[in-house]
Amino acid sequence: MLCSCMNCLQHFGNDSFQLESGGYSMHNDLLPSLGATINHTIKLRKHIVSPYDPRYRLWEKFLIVLVLYSAWICPFEFAFRRYLPSTIFLVDNIINSFFAIDIVLTFFVAFVDHKSYLLVDEPKRIAVRYLSTWFIFDACSTFPFQTISFFFNGHSKSLGFKLLSVLRLWRLHHVNSLFARLEKDIRFNYFWTRCTKLFSVTLFAVHCSGCFNYMIADRYPDPERTWIGAVIPNFMEHNLWVRYVTAIYWSITTLTTTGYGDLHAENTREMVFGICYMLFNLGLTSYLIGNMTNLVVHGTSHTKNFRDTIQAASEFASRNKLPKHMEEQMLSHICLRFKTEGLKQQETLDGLPKAIRSSIAEYLFFPIVQKVYLFQGFSFNLIFQLVTEMQAEYYPPKEDVILQNEAPAYLYIIVSGAVVSNFSLLPNLQVHGRLTAGEIFGEIGVLCNMSQPFTIRTTELTQILRLNRTTLFNIIRQSRQDATIVMSNLFQVFN
Repeated sequence: MLCSCMNCLQHFGNDSFQLESGGYSMHNDLLPSLGATINHTIKLRKHIVSPYDPRYRLWEKFLIVLVLYSAWICPFEFAFRRYLPSTIFLVDNIINSFFAIDIVLTFFVAFVDHKSYLLVDEPKRIAVRYLSTWFIFDACSTFPFQTISFFFNGHSKSLGFKLLSVLRLWRLHHVNSLFARLEKDIRFNYFWTRCTKLFSVTLFAVHCSGCFNYMIADRYPDPERTWIGAVIPNFMEHNLWVRYVTAIYWSITTLTTTGYGDLHAENTREMVFGICYMLFNLGLTSYLIGNMTNLVVHGTSHTKNFRDTIQAASEFASRNKLPKHMEEQMLSHICLRFKTEGLKQQETLDGLPKAIRSSIAEYLFFPIVQKVYLFQGFSFNLIFQLVTEMQAEYYPPKEDVILQNEAPAYLYIIVSGAVVSNFSLLPNLQVHGRLTAGEIFGEIGVLCNMSQPFTIRTTELTQILRLNRTTLFNIIRQSRQDATIVMSNLFQVFN
């Protein structure tokens, strides 16, 4: 028996190590099928790379930097550079070589089968999948068209080859994949991730449209009859920075629909491009407004519901002529519930397995419950059972937790804050008491099966643990000795 247990522990330890070394994390999409073992989802064939390998993730991040450069320089070269400087020409070819390496590497990267959610590491299936999907686009975006143009013409001036070089913008799908991962990554704020993506899309659209519109003016037969030539005669002789800023200025004024003043279309080509750009802006603006509206509404809807609830409670109190202190209790309870709902504490706990909830409850509340006089002498296991069944609640100041003569349903333990108790021994004799953190109330009515003998009201913001009467009896009933200890502790305090 001992040998078999040791074998099981050793097997479990091996699986755990393979799970960690395989690169599985909470941020990937790899999910084993039901009943499947971990081993065959982690082990890969020789020379096959896991898409979740940290080194491959680092390579992808490096490619993102190159993609950002390509996204900016490609339209810029197309519009403003008839002849590429040797430095930019060399940098473009070096970047193309990195993406060529990535094409070769992709043939050795396993992929996730979206039907079974398992890693596929068979080289033939990897190759067939890549060749039938993105290989052609990746190859065309990496092919050195400008280098071939240089060999044909002695320079990189050919407009046809420049148009083919624009295919490098296909590499932007790497950025889209990055944002898709970041939006699911809990380490990053979702709101700011979405805003960054929307801002990046807007900047890219402004940059591309400005470059393309300048290209139309730069290649028009009569430069003075262009949108920029009408304002800046001999604009091609001006500084490159001035021309680029002017183009971006035109693009932004068009995108934001502020209207045309100093810069506007002067010929048919520019009018056609302006029409196409403004039609594109309709879709882009709708996309931006829709996304921003969703983000803002998601952040403000909770507050609006809270204000509506407050108004409804106030109208209810006014309509039914409730006393002022009752109305204040209602509004205080609603305000506190709004604050605690924002923390989503109970929802977080309810979504966890029972073992994790029990561990959290033990860590947070076991020391407090252990010190309560009623449970002195209880075993560790019994107190642990009680703690895991308790629910934490917040009460605002001046709210009644228990009313005198109320039926016994729960007992309460104060975690933080304070309450006062009021009860009558004789018609004209009022007795007052104050309870603070670590003390219990409601136990007399629960254990003696009688109506609550006093009213309990909070004096400040108070956190209280609540335990159901039936649950308490079911736990104590398991041991007659524990039941005797409870009643003994109760009599010792009140005698």
